[in-house]
Amino acid sequence: MLIAASTECFPGLELLGAIELASDLEFTAVEIAIHESGNVKPSELLEDMDRSIQLLRHTHRLDISGYSVQLASTGADHYQEFAKLCWLAKTTKVVTITVPSAEQGTPFNEEVEHLQKLVEIGEAEGVRVSVKSQLGCLSEDPDTLMVLCNNVDGLGITLDPSVYITGSAKGKSLDNILKFVCNVHLRDTRPDAFQVSVGQGEVDYGKLITQLEREKYDRALTVNMTPMEGLDHRVELRKLRRLLETLV
Repeated sequence: MLIAASTECFPGLELLGAIELASDLEFTAVEIAIHESGNVKPSELLEDMDRSIQLLRHTHRLDISGYSVQLASTGADHYQEFAKLCWLAKTTKVVTITVPSAEQGTPFNEEVEHLQKLVEIGEAEGVRVSVKSQLGCLSEDPDTLMVLCNNVDGLGITLDPSVYITGSAKGKSLDNILKFVCNVHLRDTRPDAFQVSVGQGEVDYGKLITQLEREKYDRALTVNMTPMEGLDHRVELRKLRRLLETLV
């Protein structure tokens, strides 16, 4: 397993600045968030694909562990844009793309259909599509997530254990979804707080890594923490990186 940092850890920095800081903090890999609401916007990447390839390859010798993609578009445009980003992933030697889960209340069959399309598009470019564990979404419940993966052949999971500590499914077993995991997002969490200082929460990193090893998981453990008031963000990121390194 490799220890990566998400560019979401550095919301105030442009891509190259975020990658440079991740390198300074001694991460060996980075997950790049391509979100319309973030600093690396899919609409801008798609305007000039040649420039985008050069930008994404300039990673200070850090591996790119994956892309997290959130598009603002809908309908046919959504799938066309996603196909271009999958091509971009293949061209930049990235094999995992994380996509958001539909909000709770979305008809199950509609989400299955949507994810099937994304998986088919990804597979055409050799990209594994994984749906992210998210609060307030269908993926908040591990049982629903398992049924989704059973219905969408080839779908992976970007597991965020914080969701199952602070969300409505807290205490539910994750055993049945671990075989689908192809990315992991990590921070520390309490039932009453989605993110707390490293060491102050209830995420059992050792147990999680042992469970993943049992499933022959060999991909990224991605630190995904946003800055917290009153805490030195660099210290927090370094603390979690070092902790994870002692466990893998």
